[in-house]
Amino acid sequence: MPRHLLTSTPPEPHRPESEIPVDSAQPTKQRGPIPARRSLIALFAVLLVAWVAIAGVGGPYFGKISEVATNDRSSFLPESAESTKAQALIDQFSDLDYVPAIVVLEDKDGLSKDSTTELEDLAERLDDEGLLAAAASPVIPSADGEALELILPVSTDTTADDVEQIRSIIAGTFPIATAADSPTGDVDSVPTSADVYVTGPGGFSADLTSAFAGIDGILLLVALIAVFVILIIVYRSPLLPVIVLFTSVAALSASIFVIWHLADAGILLINGQVQGILFILVVGATTDYSLLVVARFRDALLTERDRVRAGLAAFKGVVEPIAASGGTVIAGLLVLLLTDLASTRALGPVAAIGILVAMLAALTFLPAALMVIGRAVFWPFRPQVRTTSSAPAKKGLWTRIAEVVAKRPRIIWIGLVVLLALPLIAFPQFKASGIAQSDFVLGDSEARDGQDVLSEHFPGGSGSPTQIVVAKDQLEDAAKAVGSLGGVESMTVVAEESPSGTIAIDDDGQLQAPQGQAPQGQGAPDSTSTPPPSPPAPTEVDGQVLLEATLTDPADSLAAESTVTDIRDAVHKVDSETLVGGETAVDLDTNTTAEADRTLAIPLILIVITIVLILLLRSLVAPLLLVALTVLSFGTALGVSALVFNHLIGFPGADPSVPLYAFVFLVALGIDYNIFLMSRVREESLRVGTRKGVLEGLVATGGVITSAGIVLAATFAALAVIPVMFLFQLAFIVTFGVLLDAILVRSLVVPALVHDIGRNVWWPWRKRIPLD
Repeated sequence: MPRHLLTSTPPEPHRPESEIPVDSAQPTKQRGPIPARRSLIALFAVLLVAWVAIAGVGGPYFGKISEVATNDRSSFLPESAESTKAQALIDQFSDLDYVPAIVVLEDKDGLSKDSTTELEDLAERLDDEGLLAAAASPVIPSADGEALELILPVSTDTTADDVEQIRSIIAGTFPIATAADSPTGDVDSVPTSADVYVTGPGGFSADLTSAFAGIDGILLLVALIAVFVILIIVYRSPLLPVIVLFTSVAALSASIFVIWHLADAGILLINGQVQGILFILVVGATTDYSLLVVARFRDALLTERDRVRAGLAAFKGVVEPIAASGGTVIAGLLVLLLTDLASTRALGPVAAIGILVAMLAALTFLPAALMVIGRAVFWPFRPQVRTTSSAPAKKGLWTRIAEVVAKRPRIIWIGLVVLLALPLIAFPQFKASGIAQSDFVLGDSEARDGQDVLSEHFPGGSGSPTQIVVAKDQLEDAAKAVGSLGGVESMTVVAEESPSGTIAIDDDGQLQAPQGQAPQGQGAPDSTSTPPPSPPAPTEVDGQVLLEATLTDPADSLAAESTVTDIRDAVHKVDSETLVGGETAVDLDTNTTAEADRTLAIPLILIVITIVLILLLRSLVAPLLLVALTVLSFGTALGVSALVFNHLIGFPGADPSVPLYAFVFLVALGIDYNIFLMSRVREESLRVGTRKGVLEGLVATGGVITSAGIVLAATFAALAVIPVMFLFQLAFIVTFGVLLDAILVRSLVVPALVHDIGRNVWWPWRKRIPLD
C-alpha cells in the first residue's frame, strides 16, 4: 500500500466511524462530553462565516491592487538622494510634467522626402487626440540619412496607456510591406519599408507595465494550480486541497484588502515586484502552516475518535511552532523598515501583514473547518483509530533516514557541509550592481529594439539628457568641466526665449546662436556688417540655470551611469552645491541606495533572527548553528544561481535588491522550517534525551516539512511566469534555496549535527534535558 507523505505509515482504507475497532488494552481517548461543546461549535461556525465574508469583501481588490502600485523608480528614492533634490529644482524651470517617449523611424534604404512630413503629421494628430502633455519636438534627422527622431512628451500620470495608444496609431500610420498588413486594416495607408519604434523612458515604462499586466491573474492562477496539484499528490483527497487553498485565498484577500487601503492612503508605496511577492508569499506561507495543522489533526485522529477533541489537540500542538516561526519571519521582515529605498522599505510591512494574516487563517479558519467536517475531510483515506490489534507499521522513509543519521552523524554533516560550500566559489561571480532598464523585461520589447536603433543613428542618450542645476555664474566653468569628459555628446542650456526652448553650449562653455542664426562672434566677412544678435539668455530660477548633457551611451545603461558619476565629480569641484539629476541619475541613485540597503539590512536581519531563536529555543548553541547553516544554504543558492545566470542563461547582471530579497526569504523561511523541526526536537528531548529526541522529531516532522518546502518552492517558482528579470531571478534563487534547505539541510545536516553534539546543543540552558 502506498505511504502517506506526511507520516511514516500508510493511509488506511475508509471504514465508518461506527465500525472503528476499539481495543480494551489501549483504549481511545474518550473522557466524556467536552465542556461548552455547543459554544465551541458556534464559535467554529462564526469563524467559518467570518472568513467567507472576508474572502468576499477582499476578493474584488485582487484586480484593484495594481491601481495603487507604481513602477516609477524615482518615486522610491529617499529625499536625500541627489537626483531627488535636483528634480525638485528642475521642476521649477517648467510648469509641464511629462515623460519623454522617443519615436525613432529607420529606413535602411534611405529616408523618403515624405518621411519627415509623415512624422510631423503624426505629432499633430497625437496632439489633437490629447495624447501629448506638451508640444512635440521638431523631427530630427540622423547624420547618415537613415533615421528620424521625434520626442513626444506624454503625461506622467498615464504614461503607459498613452504610449500604447501612440503605438497603435503608429502601427496604422506606417504599415509594413502591404496595406493589408496594417493592424487597423486601413487600405488607404501607404506601405513603407521603414521600421518605427517608440522607446525612451515612456516606451520602457509601457513595456514594464505590460510585463506586469498578468500579475493579478496568471501569477495567482499558476501558483494555485501548482499548490493544488501538490496537495492532491500529498493527501490523495479531493476535498482537503480545496479547503487548504480556500484558506490561502481567504488570507490573501484579507491581506490585499488591508494593503490596498494603506497604499491608497499613501502610507505604503508599492511596486509590481512587491505586489507579486505578496501574492506568492501569502499563498505559500498559508499552505505551509496549513500542512502542519492538517498533519497534527490527522495524527490526533489516530488516537482520538472525537473530531473536536482531535482538533483541539492539533491546535494545541501547532499554535506555538506556527506563532514562533511566523513571529521570527515578521521580525526579520520588519528590519526592512530601516532601509532607504521605499520599495524595499514597503516590502517589510507588506510581507509582515501577509505572514500575520496567513497565521491567523491557518490557526482559525482551517481548524474550525477540520473540526466541523471531521474524518470526512480525508476521504477516501479516512484515518482510523489505531489499536493493538492493528498490523504493525512498516518502517517509513523518514524512519529509515533517521536510522542512517544515527549511524554516521559526523560523516553526514561534515560531508554535506563541504558539498554545500563548493558553490561558494562562484558566489563572487553574482553580479548585482544593476542592469540597464532595457534588460528589465524578458522576451520581446519594442522599447529595447528602438533604443538599439536610436543608438545606431543618434547619440544613445538622445531625448533623455542628464540635467545639471548650477549657479548662473558657474555655468561656463561647469560646462567646461562636463565637456571635457568622455561620454558626453553635446550640451544645451534651458532658455525660454529660444525657439527650441534651449541654447547649445560648446565644450568651452560658450553659448551658441540658435539654429538658423550665426554663432556669436561669427558674422559676415564684411567688418562693417551688422553684428549677429546675441543668443537668448538662459532661463534663471533663484540664480540657477539648467544645463543638459546628452550622453553618447543609452541613458539607461551602466556606461551612462558611470558617466553621470564622472559628471558629478567634475561639477562638484566647480561648485559643491551643483545638483545632477535626470533619468540616468535616478537609475544610479537607485542602484547605490539599494546596495547600501543590502549592506545595512542583511546583518541586522541575522542579529534579529538569532536573538528570536535564542529566546524560542532557550539555547545559544542551537540558534547559532541554525543561522550559520541557513546562511550557508543561501550562499550555496546564490553561487549556483551565479553559474546559471552567467553561463547558462547569459543574463547581463542583476538588480542590487535581488540578493537582499532572496536573503530575506531564504533565511527567514529557512529558519521557519528549522523552528518547526527544533521545536519538536526539544519537545521530544525533554522526554527521551537529545540524540533520540532529534531522531523522533525528524520522523515526526520530516514529511510535513518537506511537503511544505515543495509547496513554497512551487509558489515562488510561479514568479517566473512574469517576464521581468528581477522576478525571474528571485524565483530561481528562492525556489532552489528552499528546496535545498527543506530537503537537504533540514532533513540531514541539522539532525546529524544535533545528534553529533548531543545534549550540549541546548547549552547553557540544558539542565532540564535528560542525559543521552
